[in-house]
Amino acid sequence: MKTRLKALAAVGVSMALALSACSSTDSGKAKDSDEGGKTTLEFAAFEGGYGTEVWDKVVAAYEEQNPDVDVDMTISKTINEEIAPGMKAGDYPDVVYYSAGQKSGFTETLLSEGAVMKINDVFDMKVPGEDVTVKDKLLPGLLGGTATNPLGGEDTYLAPLFYAPNGLVYNKKLLADNGWEVPTTWDEMFALGDAAREKGIALFTYPVSGYFDSALPSIIANAGGADLWNDVANYKEGAWDTDGAKKALETVSKLVSSDYLLNSTVGNANKENFIKNQQAILDGTAIFMPNGNWIVNEMKDAPRTDGFEWGVIPAPAFEEGGERYAFSFVENIWIPAQAKNADAAKDFIAFLYSDKAVDIFASAGAAQPVEGAADKAIAAASDPGVQAFFDMMNAEGVSAVAGGPLAKTVEGASFKDSVYSAIDSVASGEKSLDDWSADIKATTDKLREAK
Repeated sequence: MKTRLKALAAVGVSMALALSACSSTDSGKAKDSDEGGKTTLEFAAFEGGYGTEVWDKVVAAYEEQNPDVDVDMTISKTINEEIAPGMKAGDYPDVVYYSAGQKSGFTETLLSEGAVMKINDVFDMKVPGEDVTVKDKLLPGLLGGTATNPLGGEDTYLAPLFYAPNGLVYNKKLLADNGWEVPTTWDEMFALGDAAREKGIALFTYPVSGYFDSALPSIIANAGGADLWNDVANYKEGAWDTDGAKKALETVSKLVSSDYLLNSTVGNANKENFIKNQQAILDGTAIFMPNGNWIVNEMKDAPRTDGFEWGVIPAPAFEEGGERYAFSFVENIWIPAQAKNADAAKDFIAFLYSDKAVDIFASAGAAQPVEGAADKAIAAASDPGVQAFFDMMNAEGVSAVAGGPLAKTVEGASFKDSVYSAIDSVASGEKSLDDWSADIKATTDKLREAK
């Protein structure tokens, strides 16, 4: 195994890759072989919150089980920028761990340009070393949505590698000390905000505007059902004109108003200062923020009020006993359409769902969408707060929703910018609710019409 660890500054590499025709006879051929005739599998990986050591262990375990394959792994926080120049020149990795939904839009651009391989067959493959298929090991209901089929239809392009529960994070002790109940409806949420304001405590903060991609899908699903979120994610005409979508936008607009939002939120909602907004929850100056289970590890060394205890809830219902959905991010691994070792790449992906790989990933707190993986990740976590996120997902009356918008790229039309990033302007008062809604509709109209 060769590992190349990089952490380079952004270099502004263009995402538009020049694609050349790829015949079906190219896939499956070894790109490189050493003197022993081994296949060299080029693996490009994003260095995320689970660190690099876990990938070293997984790759070593795969190579031990497959002595005819050497994995040449490049892992970096800016992996998309580092592989883009080579891909533009026709030098493609065989496997890429870089999820859709990133600000760069890298994966979505490749998907829209036909540069990601269809991998339906991977899920019918036997997990290497086990007598079970990949599909049978995955949690039910995961395949077929936009998290795996980002172009719509029946074809799968993205393998779901990890899932991270998201919700509204809070300090249990802060509520208990003030005699406040955990809100289950939006009426209760805003009543809590009114009571908190009298004590100089904000109801809400958010790290950066993009974090609403973990909250708004739940709010939309609570307002109009999971089908409404699917309609929104698929750019269905009229989806944003439904009562549910209107109610969701109105609720977010109210939540980020000056009555309920931490005053410093918008100014600190960037990569340089987002920790200050997260720290507000630990300091007790704000009650809720949208976040995922990685927050526990990300803030593990941060100071906090005495007795602090992580809590997390799904977005409130719109009426007593109403539907509540909790959103999970699904991280992806995929194969470039021009990978020269496609067969080996598929075998490697299938191995990542093996019991051996699941145990290694769980040791780093990474939960895969495999039965029992979350329990293993919880057991390995150094902070019991991790369990709060998975308990939320399994709570009575809570359903799961996942998947982002279809992967379409249109110049001047960004779902993430129009829907999520625009919330900064709504919070600051620069953009009205009506303007926000109109911009969203204009953007999704352009995306729906795109091929």
